[in-house]
Amino acid sequence: MDAAQNPYDTIQYPSLAFTHTHPDRLAAMAILHGLSPAPVENCRVLEIGCSDGGNLIPMAYAIPAAEFVGFDLAQAPIERGQARIRELGLKNARMFQADLLEVGAELGQFDFMIANGLYAWVPEPVSDRLLKLCGELLTPDGVAFISYNALPGGYVRNMVREMMLDRVNGDGGVEQQVGGAMGFVRSLLATRPEDDAYRRLIEEHLGRMEERAPEAIYHDELSTAYRPVHFIDFVRHAGKHGLQFLSEAVLPPPPDPGYRYDVRSELEKAAPGDLLKQEQMLDFARARKFRETLLCRADRVVRRDYALERFRRLLLSSPATAAPSEEPGATAFKLSSGIKMDSKHPGVTALLCELERAWPQALSFAELEPRIEEETGYTFDSDGATLLMRLAVAKFIELHGWSAPVATEISARPRASACSRQEILTRTQAATLLHSTVKLEDPVARRFLVLMDGTRDRNEMAAALQAEFPNVDAEEIVQRMEPSLEFFYRAGFLEG
Repeated sequence: MDAAQNPYDTIQYPSLAFTHTHPDRLAAMAILHGLSPAPVENCRVLEIGCSDGGNLIPMAYAIPAAEFVGFDLAQAPIERGQARIRELGLKNARMFQADLLEVGAELGQFDFMIANGLYAWVPEPVSDRLLKLCGELLTPDGVAFISYNALPGGYVRNMVREMMLDRVNGDGGVEQQVGGAMGFVRSLLATRPEDDAYRRLIEEHLGRMEERAPEAIYHDELSTAYRPVHFIDFVRHAGKHGLQFLSEAVLPPPPDPGYRYDVRSELEKAAPGDLLKQEQMLDFARARKFRETLLCRADRVVRRDYALERFRRLLLSSPATAAPSEEPGATAFKLSSGIKMDSKHPGVTALLCELERAWPQALSFAELEPRIEEETGYTFDSDGATLLMRLAVAKFIELHGWSAPVATEISARPRASACSRQEILTRTQAATLLHSTVKLEDPVARRFLVLMDGTRDRNEMAAALQAEFPNVDAEEIVQRMEPSLEFFYRAGFLEG
């Protein structure tokens, strides 16, 4: 496709930082499955279809000794990304315009390769070239992240897409086209009874769509190519290019049917010893719509037993906060999502308390383990791996292959990352050093982030905010100072 004909070249479609694509996450999953990936701190990363670098640039900023390369077919977003790189003075990031069909070995080898939102949105020759390029450029223990629309859930999305396409004629801007198309679908649904199962199914899908930006909907639902695939067909396609299924980028959440003994037993009867077929059967049960699959070289031995020795190669963190429990002898731990767990297990309690004190830093499990054993008498060697996996699945711990350069405390003159301060000047969200994207709808909060450049103390920042927002009560600004600093610190914005 000619870049001049690319419909996304003129769309202001800012890409975001996605935690799941970070080499830290990819390295952790590789280690967990028995691979030995390159150290994150000096790895090479390639992002294919990098847009304006919203995902690539924050990673390059946080890992200065690693090398980041990205390309995209569209010239306009590449130019925006290049301008950001120059402004930040990054020497380890390079972005350029290129056609996936025309790049190859000249790019060199990469430890981690990322293609987010590409495989299922391009013609088959392009998706085939994507997997072939991964097969050509991945290092021996390298990992490729490929996201794609999956079946059977993708059938629902395709129904809505076809209805929207019937309404879109290219007139007006992106927001107008998307709004008109979604309004058209709702008008069709209004012809059906309110308790109609078909109506409820489509309305639920539209509700999730409305949580995304119009530009994202335009890209995802109204692109010229839309090819959702079954998981097993995707893995077979990857196999043709010397690649195999490693894992998903994210462990399935606790309600997943894959954790149920009765379900696993039925799957084993239906497809004895065939992991891929069993995983596809689970997707039928999940009605799965989207996957973020990690691939590695086919000649690597992938372990799926999650041995404790591999956790000893990882770092752990936990955003959970401890609180008194209503249950005698227990400690309650709560996530920001509201999920709560009461623990009487000495190892779990000691581990989460250690990680709470360290957050947002990650700590080496190999160093934590002897301290916890000495403190509590609990030995992880017995059921420690199972315990850690359960905590990871429940999101009470996070697994890492690298330690982010976050602050260990809120200093007298706090400094937020220059990357986040740059990003928030033109957007309502910014990437943290933990590579999560945080929305900041409040203009005062956005300005506060910009002011945290390491040159101002609390009084100076309060005075600056009062001058810029005279309609906001001065006392309110002062009262919000410490809670706001704590928020930015725990979110991972502040540099060490």
